[in-house]
Amino acid sequence: MNLSTQYLGFTLANPIVCGASPLVDNADTVKRLVDAGVSAFVLHSLFEEDIEKEVAAHDQIAAYGESFAEALSFFPEIDPSHTGPRQYLSLVQRVKRAVPVPVIASLNGSSVGGWTGYAKEIEAAGADALELNLYFLPTDTTENAQEIEERCLDIVAAVRQSIEIPLAVKLSPFFSAFAHFAKRLEQAGANGLVLFNRFYQPDIDVETLQVVPNLHLSTSEELRLRLRWLAVLSGQLGISLAATGGAHNALDVIKAVMAGADAVQMVSALLRHGPDHVRTVLGELASWMDEHDYESIAQMRGSMNLERSPNAAAFERTNYVKVIHSWGL
Repeated sequence: MNLSTQYLGFTLANPIVCGASPLVDNADTVKRLVDAGVSAFVLHSLFEEDIEKEVAAHDQIAAYGESFAEALSFFPEIDPSHTGPRQYLSLVQRVKRAVPVPVIASLNGSSVGGWTGYAKEIEAAGADALELNLYFLPTDTTENAQEIEERCLDIVAAVRQSIEIPLAVKLSPFFSAFAHFAKRLEQAGANGLVLFNRFYQPDIDVETLQVVPNLHLSTSEELRLRLRWLAVLSGQLGISLAATGGAHNALDVIKAVMAGADAVQMVSALLRHGPDHVRTVLGELASWMDEHDYESIAQMRGSMNLERSPNAAAFERTNYVKVIHSWGL
C-alpha cells in the first residue's frame, strides 16, 4: 500500500500534515507527531504586524542611539514571550533540527510592504517551504473586488521574488470568481494553494458592550466547502493543493484526496485527540484503501473531481436543484 504523495515538490510519506498551530511549540509533542506518522509540519504564523512592530521599535532606538544612554530606558522592552521575528527564526531552526520531515513556515499578511522581504530571512533559517496566509476581511467600501485581488497578487509576487523555496498560498473562499483568481495566483508564482482559512467570528457581550473573540475547533462539516473547491480546481491547475479545516478522520482524508488534495492538514483533531490520532487515521486509511482495491494515494487523487464531469457547470446546477427538492415535509 503506497500512501506517499507529492506536495510542493516534496515526496511525503502520506497526505497528513500537521497544520499551523501551537502544537510545534512543544518539543515532546513534535516528537510524538513524527512517531505517529505526520509527514510534514506547518508552523504557526508570523504576522505582518509583528514584523512591522519590531522594525519600528528598532528604528526608534536607532534614532536615539547617539543620544544620552538614559534615553533608551524610555522605550518599552520587547516581550521575550512574544513570538516576534527573532523568536520565529529560532522556532524554524529548532523544529527543523528536531524533525526528519519538511518544515513549512508561515507568514500572515494583508498589505504590500517591506514585511514581505522577511520571507528571505525565514528561508535562510532553514524552512523547506513557506505558506503565505492572506487573511483579511475587506471592509472599505471604496475598494472593489479587482483591487483586492490585485493587492493579493502583488503580495504573492513580492514574496515569490524574495525566496527560492516553494511557496503555498492560504486563502479564504470569499473571492467573487475564485477559480479565475486561483489561476492568477498560479501565474504569479504560487506553487500550491491551501484551502481554506477559517474566519473566527467574534461575538458581542450585550452587558459589557465588548466584542468578544472566541475560538471553536472545527468539525467534519466544514470540510464540504473545501471538497467543492478542491474538486473544481484540481483538474484545472498545475500546482499542489492542500485541504485545511474539517479533516478529522480517515474518511475526511479520503474525501479530500478524491476531490483532488495532495495533502490534508490537521489541527483541531490533533488538539482534541492528541498526536497518536495520526497513527489511528493512517491505519484506517490503509485499511479502507485495501478493502476498496486502491493501491496508492496517486490512484485515488482527483477521482471525484469535476474534471470527470463533461459539463461541470451543469453538474453543479443540477446538484443544487436536487438538494433543494430533496427536503420533504
